[in-house]
Amino acid sequence: MASAKKVIYAALVGNALIAVTKFIAAALTGSSAMLSEGIHSIVDTGNQVLLLHGLRRAKKPADERFPFGHGKEIYFWSFIVAILIFAVGAGISIYEGVHRILVPKQIIDPHINYIVLGLAMIFEGAAWYFAFTEFSKAKGKWGYIEAVQRGKDPSLFVVLFEDSAAMLGLVVAFAGVLLAQLSGIPHFDGAASVIIGLILAGTAIWLAYETKGLLIGESANQRVVQGIRQIAGSYAEVEHVNEVLTMHMGPDFILVNISVNFAPTISANEVEVTVARLDKEIKQSYPNVKRIFIEAEASRAGAPAKARTGEGA
Repeated sequence: MASAKKVIYAALVGNALIAVTKFIAAALTGSSAMLSEGIHSIVDTGNQVLLLHGLRRAKKPADERFPFGHGKEIYFWSFIVAILIFAVGAGISIYEGVHRILVPKQIIDPHINYIVLGLAMIFEGAAWYFAFTEFSKAKGKWGYIEAVQRGKDPSLFVVLFEDSAAMLGLVVAFAGVLLAQLSGIPHFDGAASVIIGLILAGTAIWLAYETKGLLIGESANQRVVQGIRQIAGSYAEVEHVNEVLTMHMGPDFILVNISVNFAPTISANEVEVTVARLDKEIKQSYPNVKRIFIEAEASRAGAPAKARTGEGA
């Protein structure tokens, strides 16, 4: 969470500064691509504020209404970010680009745009490098695509996606302004705005897809699930492990429900002792597991006994 905050703050400062310069350049030159880039940066700035709000809300302790805490807040706000990128960033950029193609207008003094775009590339490049470095540390041995698909902390890859889209948008804006200047055809400027909007739309759709599963209730990674199953199955008192159900209640909070068959020869007291040992070992092996519920089913006749564990962190 600490590294995620650093990435978000860096992106927030960078985007706020870049947005101001882009809007000034758009006002002075009349460039549609620059206006779209300014809107892009404003949306990104707002998104970082929402992510910080989500991180703050996710830290709220559990209460009677939310017994498992508020960890999923970060998933909700990440999903809202994806919607804003699509609805505001992509929508306005495409609209502005189509309008400029239908009603073309020559760019006034494009050299201002080049200066602003050059500065924006430097600022945005620094923010992207910082986000990429933190994401590379967090992903471990996974590939980059795999890390996005398996990662449970969306705040890191959301910022990386935004910064990557921003860098690509800057290149498109630069190309659009340059082609409009060299050819004398202002339609290139409007076309660049449309392309920037499509880049934002694609980014938003991918972000929404990746955060949807976490918001609904995604399981822990298979490595964790299999590890918990192996730990439970290693106990002599356990005849069979039936189900290992997990859910991420936040990036650092895994809820676990285990159903096991105990040996018919052990006593109720031995079941309780085994459950306590199992609870302790799983939490030591996987610190993100905060709550564990164990359904202890005996093989002998009679109603199954249920043991509830994991009251603490």
